[in-house]
Amino acid sequence: MKQKEQREQNTTANKPSRRKKDVTVIGAAIVDILARPVTPDVFLTGSQPVKEVRLSCGGDALNEAVVLARFGKQVELVTKVGNDDAGKQVLAFLSSAGVDTGCVKIEDGLETGANLVLVDARGERYFLTNPHGSLRRLARQDIEPYLDDAAGLVCFAGMFVSPLLDIPAMEQVFCRIKSKPGRVLAADMTKAKNGERLEDLKCLLPYLDYLFPNEAEIALLTGDKDAERNARLLVEAGVGCAVIKCGSRGCLIHTRTGAYRIPAYPVREAVDSTGAGDCFAAGFLWALSEGMELEECGRFACAAASCAVEQLGATAGLRSLEDAMLRYRK
Repeated sequence: MKQKEQREQNTTANKPSRRKKDVTVIGAAIVDILARPVTPDVFLTGSQPVKEVRLSCGGDALNEAVVLARFGKQVELVTKVGNDDAGKQVLAFLSSAGVDTGCVKIEDGLETGANLVLVDARGERYFLTNPHGSLRRLARQDIEPYLDDAAGLVCFAGMFVSPLLDIPAMEQVFCRIKSKPGRVLAADMTKAKNGERLEDLKCLLPYLDYLFPNEAEIALLTGDKDAERNARLLVEAGVGCAVIKCGSRGCLIHTRTGAYRIPAYPVREAVDSTGAGDCFAAGFLWALSEGMELEECGRFACAAASCAVEQLGATAGLRSLEDAMLRYRK
């Protein structure tokens, strides 16, 4: 009997918390194993000494949720992990950051996702991923039980990350989220995996109040490398506010009524760009939830991203709101 109860606990999503929530984040939570600086010589020599090797937690949604929680927001994370050591580490990390884990599904027989992250001397990162782990196994059925009780601000952190969340599945999720009047939906993305084009997403885009692609991600969808044209295309297709992340050149914000180009903040040293886009999105959402104007949301997001790249690991550079605020005020 006890074994049956344990199985049910492990394979059924926990009931969501009823405490006040500022933000609901949906997406991946995994383990990252990072090393820097790595050069191609490692494939010739068979081994290579590096300055840093670190075991950390990551994933687009986890990064955003952790940063928002460190900034003082009440955050819940909707995700899935395996009933394994890595999954326990992810849950402990989330709890230590103050993220509500009541919507995290723990699944027997599932391997919690783990990425090997090789970071070069310029801070650029290269991923080795497990296609069978939890990173690629989040499905609509794992998300839907928590949508009615989600916060007024929801971020779907990983378009195109899980193949189970294809365009029809995302449309159902987005529709359910926006069925509650006044709820704001933002989304972040990675590169489209199956040749999707912008026209394929036209059923999704009108649901999105904010979308945070980077230049390469949106260029794959449009076939155009011009960020300003791509931002206009997103708004014309129904997105309320397109925010194009431009790396060391800051960001571009475009709505139907205006556009802003926000420069990046200088960094002391670009150590690791892992998670910089997630920290940008978290910074933007924090500023938005504080009632800041769009241009200032972009500035604060750029400040947060600049702090993130100065440390190894996605969230190590943002331990508190003050880390980003000191940079933003300069």
